Amino acid sequence: MTLNAFNHVAGYRPSRISRVRHDTGRHGILEEQSWRCISTADGRAPIDADIMVSRWTDPGNSCRREDAVSPPDRYVVGIALETTQLRFTRGRRVIFDGIMPAGTLHVTGPARPLTAEFFAPCDFIHFHVSSAYFRKLQDVAHAGLSEPVPDLNDVVVRDSLAELLGRTLIENGDAGDGLYTESLGQALVMHIARMELSQPAVRALAKWRLKRVREYVDAHFNEVVRLADLAAVAGLSRMHFAGQFRAATGYRPHDYLLYQRIERAKSILSGTDMPLAEVALNVGFQAQAHFSTVFKRHTGQTPARWRRASMGECQRSAISQEACTDTR
Repeated sequence: MTLNAFNHVAGYRPSRISRVRHDTGRHGILEEQSWRCISTADGRAPIDADIMVSRWTDPGNSCRREDAVSPPDRYVVGIALETTQLRFTRGRRVIFDGIMPAGTLHVTGPARPLTAEFFAPCDFIHFHVSSAYFRKLQDVAHAGLSEPVPDLNDVVVRDSLAELLGRTLIENGDAGDGLYTESLGQALVMHIARMELSQPAVRALAKWRLKRVREYVDAHFNEVVRLADLAAVAGLSRMHFAGQFRAATGYRPHDYLLYQRIERAKSILSGTDMPLAEVALNVGFQAQAHFSTVFKRHTGQTPARWRRASMGECQRSAISQEACTDTR
């Protein structure tokens, strides 16, 4: 499904229906009973640790909305493990709206309400950090500096180290190993505490220009699309367009085109039995090997494995619907 298709879906539904739970005990990655709200397997409040980790995964494509308030004594740090499309708001204030690339880090301060509207599948790992611990690390990181300690609330930034730590915890660590989880969490929090915020040097691409570029990519994603083509659609020089596009989306133009191709490939893989080589050609790749490499980089799985998982999810959904029908 394309981004335009997402933007035209009417209404919202709770994402809990399709959520994948990650319940690994008291000392590992905790289950989120609702978005960013954690509890242990027995339903009790989680342990009072400096850092606790949870995960929220939702493969749904339809629009859905979640609301949460961070605890009064904790920061919540989210890392996007896969590229998604969403909107973060607090009241009338828009904190983020658009495509959020994998590796994007978002910090929410204590006692802050936050609304998330999801328009695509998502996978987030959340670090719930004690305010006292977070501020202590900030004081250590900025000791001896004349500049004030930055307020990191509502920071949204793409960060390669944060993505690496999040993926390492999910893919290579024993989720039930509290010491391993804690050590990676400490490394992440110290990294965030040392961040120096600066104003972007390039202004973001105007929304009307961005809309034209997205529509062009939607129509030509399976063709050869050059930077000059996109710049011409936006009415800018290549140099100005590339910088403004990245400021608006977090993507370089070529990376955005790859994202669109992978999203279209997902639709084909989940809805047909088309051979992988043919899927690659249909979405604009010249070789299956390149397609598989890019697909795994975006999703964490090979196309074949992703297709099997998608089909399994569809079968489980069909069985659940049949069971509901039988009970009526």
